[in-house]
Amino acid sequence: MAFTYRCLIIDDESPAHKALISHISKYDELEHSGSAFSGMEALKMLNANQYDIIFLDINMPVISGVELMELQPNRPLTIVTTAYSDFALSAYQNDAIDYLLKPISPDKFAKAIEKAKTFFSGNSLKKETSTNSKTLSYRINGQTVDMPLEDIIYIESLGNYMKLYSTKLNLPHIIYGSLSSISSEIDSTNFVQVHRSFIVNAGKISSVTSKNLTMSNGENIPVGRKYQILLDSFFK
Repeated sequence: MAFTYRCLIIDDESPAHKALISHISKYDELEHSGSAFSGMEALKMLNANQYDIIFLDINMPVISGVELMELQPNRPLTIVTTAYSDFALSAYQNDAIDYLLKPISPDKFAKAIEKAKTFFSGNSLKKETSTNSKTLSYRINGQTVDMPLEDIIYIESLGNYMKLYSTKLNLPHIIYGSLSSISSEIDSTNFVQVHRSFIVNAGKISSVTSKNLTMSNGENIPVGRKYQILLDSFFK
């Protein structure tokens, strides 16, 4: 049975939504599953729902498309749709799969969808399994550890390594990798990046201030200024 890919349109202009909905409607494998008219609205919807593809405008107030990509490294497959050619490098550096200039022709749209389908068919994190994992697997001391996500308190970046703090560990595990690489393996509905060096389990937050979080283990975590928007949207 063929997959149906849930699509979210993020654009502050209604005509752009209408044009993209028209394109999407011509494909049986695509489903228009939501429309966001600002970056803030998009963050709330991405935290509350599962999507497979987002069509993302660049020039939006408060949170631009590029800023949204930076705030949401663990986001659905992203196709940028914009009237501006200046941000292509930033988009691709943030793993956009295609960059479509408005007005978007049917041929250009079709090629972008083919890229998306190729990605899903060849990606090791298959669409059908990517959101079902309840554990984080990593190697330490030559052994593979499967850590239940619900036990993780927070993860701290240490350059090419990370510290993983858990309710089941007396001391944190130091594992190889980056926050951006590990974000694809954790559930974005329960985990939120609050600083360039920290991803936290929202269920383990004891208290929140404008500059810090207190976690269930008593540790204080700084909140980065640009991540405050993401944190605010997460709890609204």
